[in-house]
Amino acid sequence: MELKRVVVTGFGAITPIGKNAKEYWENLIKGTSGAAPITLFDATNFKTRFACEVKSYSPLDYFEKKEAKKMDRNTQFGMIAAKEAVAHARLIEDAVDKNRVGVIWGSGIGGLETFETEVLGWAQTDIPRFNPFFIPKMIADITPGHISMAYGFHGPNYTTVSACASSANAIIDAKMLIQLGKADVIVCGGSEAAVTASGVGGFNAMMALSTRNDDPQTASRPFDRDRDGFVLGEGAGSIILEEYEHAVKRGATIYAELKGGGMSADAYHMTAPHPEGLGAYLVMKNCLEDAGFSTENIDHINMHGTSTPLGDIAESSAVARLFGDHAYDIQINSTKSMTGHLLGAAGVIEAIAALRTITDGVVPPTINHFHDDEKIDSRLNFTFNHAVKKEVHAALSNTFGFGGHNACVLFTKI
Repeated sequence: MELKRVVVTGFGAITPIGKNAKEYWENLIKGTSGAAPITLFDATNFKTRFACEVKSYSPLDYFEKKEAKKMDRNTQFGMIAAKEAVAHARLIEDAVDKNRVGVIWGSGIGGLETFETEVLGWAQTDIPRFNPFFIPKMIADITPGHISMAYGFHGPNYTTVSACASSANAIIDAKMLIQLGKADVIVCGGSEAAVTASGVGGFNAMMALSTRNDDPQTASRPFDRDRDGFVLGEGAGSIILEEYEHAVKRGATIYAELKGGGMSADAYHMTAPHPEGLGAYLVMKNCLEDAGFSTENIDHINMHGTSTPLGDIAESSAVARLFGDHAYDIQINSTKSMTGHLLGAAGVIEAIAALRTITDGVVPPTINHFHDDEKIDSRLNFTFNHAVKKEVHAALSNTFGFGGHNACVLFTKI
């Protein structure tokens, strides 16, 4: 069976450094940090008192009041990103067959704010009385449901949950379904809204977050010697994946081709990466094999690069091992240095950054680099502190999640 080609015909985003895809990309190139003191709850007594929030966000700028009350912040972000992507791809304007349009969405946690509010409310009153929207607002799979209802998309519809790899897995699943002819178009992506007391408190308890409260804007320091943990972010991203011939027939603008998708497991630890980067090595290798590419074909890698002490070393080691001498010719970066870590939405917003690197010929920087880490190969080109103009024909985007879940996608110039 000959597999169908899969291309990107639209994208949308709402992030800590831009409330649409255009603003997001422009601020990536500028090297803008999205980190600031937490405003969503009183973080005075927390070890970490800053995060990468979506700035000046009001749901009433996007939804009717009655509609907004039915959706967790996580789902609101997802709806906003999907709406932009659908419009960008002209899916409604071109009157595609909605029975052949699916929605696959990733979220690592789902409606954490709703869960926290409802459970705390019950605990304080001791009366088992809950909002009737509690469960449908909280469950992780509700976002693709809302998206399908908004547009009448009757194709495959579900959520992928693999911690921080969730939305990258959504992209890979969408790719495979289109390749097999199960859908013509899939709206895929991910959203997360975990900047809450339990979200920050939980990650603090794991010692996963940076505690650089005196200088939050430089706290996300991927590959820097003094990195001390990731910065929690929130938001959403969406990519429209489409079968190539279908896109050509309707005259859609094609931004890139999704050539490969790889998956692997560390099979090592609940939260720590394999110390030798075994899972990271395998997932990139699997992605290249899926695309039929050699290591020399890759020009750019958007790294997982969370700014954690162990993770950055393991991933860098995996790149050096897999790509050999060619690793030093690859322009590498970590956009988490600017956006923070969007957990289940990280994969898709970083995939958008990777494909924009292909379309625009600019690699965003890894900001906040002050000191080299002697445990990381300094010959690797991490695009520290300044964007670099570079013609990119093929780019990888890595996303790894707690539990050892690894996903990697490969985009190419069309």
